[in-house]
Order: sequence, then C-alpha cells, then structure tokens
Amino acid sequence: MADKQKQLAAALRAHALSLPEAWEDHPWGENVAKVGKKVFVFFGVPDPRGEQLIVCVKLPRSGVAALDQACCEPAGYGLGKAGWVAARFSAAEAPPQKTLEAWIEESYRAIAPRKLVALLDGAAAPRKARRK
Repeated sequence: MADKQKQLAAALRAHALSLPEAWEDHPWGENVAKVGKKVFVFFGVPDPRGEQLIVCVKLPRSGVAALDQACCEPAGYGLGKAGWVAARFSAAEAPPQKTLEAWIEESYRAIAPRKLVALLDGAAAPRKARRK
C-alpha cells in the first residue's frame, strides 16, 4: 500500500508542477509547489516509507465541503483562518486522486496572478494597456 501512496504523491506533485510557471521548493524541509514566490500547495515533509500523504491547499470555494470530510482539518499555524485545508491520508486509505488534483488547481487559482490563471483556462495572457 505504501508504494501506491508514493505513486500518488508523485502524481500529485507532477500535477501541481504542470500548472503555468509552477515550481518546486523545499522550505522548512517540506515539499511545496509555488507560483512566483507564493506557495499554493504544501506536501509536507517527505515520508520515505510512504506511510502518510499530506496535501495542504487554499480552498476558497470548496473549503467548507472539504472540512466535512474526516481526512481534512483547518491548516495549522493560523492558515486555516485564511481558507487553507490540510488533508491527511494513511497508507491504508485510498485518497481520491481526482479530488486532490481539483483542490490543487483551486488553490493555484486562488494564489496565482490572473494572467497565469488565464493561461490555465486556455486564454492568451492579457496585454497591458499602453499609456499614450
């Protein structure tokens, strides 16, 4: 079961890093995905045994519904007050990959600049108005 957890963690990280201008960083020993200088998903400290999967995201639209699930709680360090939700799964659980991918995208949309969200939606980046 731990191998499935590791595979899912790698797939979620790949999904996060596939978003426009997303990149990986390791502050505080954690794996995070950022856009610009801002974190949009925390994956926690790497678990070499694959016994726990953690995904912490900002969910301005679906956060209330997410918090109704047993796996979710408001994120620590006061982030929960700003709409951040931490989801934790043991190796015995089967995390919902599609839901977690949707949450990662929602968090990205909440954090990323509008021009990058437009790219995600398939639109060309908006042009800045020229001053005359």
